[in-house]
Amino acid sequence: MIRLRGLRQVWDRTHVTVRDLPFGVLLCVLAFVPSLRGSGTDIGALAERPYDAVAAVAIGAQCLALALRRQWPVLCLALVAAGFVLDQLRGYHSLAGTALPLALLSAGAHLERYRRTTVAVGSLAYVLFVAELLRRGTDEPPAEFVSFYVALCLLWGGGAWLRSTRIAEAERRHQVAERTRAAERARIARELHDVVTHHVTAMVVQAEAARYLTAAPERLDEALTAVSDTGRRAVADLRHLLDLLNPDHGEGSRTPPVGRLLTLVEQTRRAGQPVEFTEEGTPAASTGSADLVAYRVVQESLTNALKYAHGRPTSVLVRHSGRDITVEVGTDGPGAGAVASPGGSGRGLAGLRERVDVLGGAFEAGPRPGGGFAVRARIPTGSPS
Repeated sequence: MIRLRGLRQVWDRTHVTVRDLPFGVLLCVLAFVPSLRGSGTDIGALAERPYDAVAAVAIGAQCLALALRRQWPVLCLALVAAGFVLDQLRGYHSLAGTALPLALLSAGAHLERYRRTTVAVGSLAYVLFVAELLRRGTDEPPAEFVSFYVALCLLWGGGAWLRSTRIAEAERRHQVAERTRAAERARIARELHDVVTHHVTAMVVQAEAARYLTAAPERLDEALTAVSDTGRRAVADLRHLLDLLNPDHGEGSRTPPVGRLLTLVEQTRRAGQPVEFTEEGTPAASTGSADLVAYRVVQESLTNALKYAHGRPTSVLVRHSGRDITVEVGTDGPGAGAVASPGGSGRGLAGLRERVDVLGGAFEAGPRPGGGFAVRARIPTGSPS
């Protein structure tokens, strides 16, 4: 089996003209089999004659030219048509005439340029061929010539249909590839937004706070240490993201460990945001991408709290159940603060909604009735209850 597979791979790598040649050779051999002589196409009903050197030329032109049917379809059609005309006018009526339908079908399927010109020249050549048959005194009724021409047109049309189907399939594959690339770019953009925005926001807030600590060296040192730690975490997360973009990178490390939530909350606290963190339930053994999405929901929500409600109490609740993870993040303050603050593009919340929707969950974000802003997400884990 392995040997056959290797031979198939070698055959597939062989030039297309070499792959098309065996059928032409087989047809040529069959055309010279004595019992098959005169059993080919007969258009014009001219008197039959035995094979001679001209017959060998006509048969060879029709059969061996089939090796060119995909690489040079016009040349193939011209040689086959010339051999066919010679075959009919000389009265050989050989089996090689079978090559004409195949050449026409291949030309209709593979010819890319001058298609209308080819049809016009071929039609004119057929008219001249019929005129020569009439000059030689053929007894064929005109209806036979018309029906033969219609058959040739149908063969060309069949090839054209195969060509259009191939083009449509190539376009479909191109569109699928474009959609896949667009989805991947959107995923990368969301990851970059989540990773970079959170860490950079925390660093900016910490650096701004350090300005006012010049009179307290020990607190200034603590603030600068927090900036450094945040920067290192940003670099680590960016490296993790670059690993995800590596096609050889396994899927297993896509989800941040559960302990990263505590680190995330602590980092936000060190940036000056009072955060109350509560985690309920036991995480499921297998959550797919749910853990990662839950982490991103908390990360984006805390980033927005730092940006638009800095210093206001924030609560984070993560609840694990058998079927889903529920995340609730609320920040005290003006109800429209997180929405109307300048500089907010809304891309982060929109990205979170897309992530949750992909997993079949529910996402809500908006002002709370008593003031402040709340984000709530229910993320299915895919685990049985």
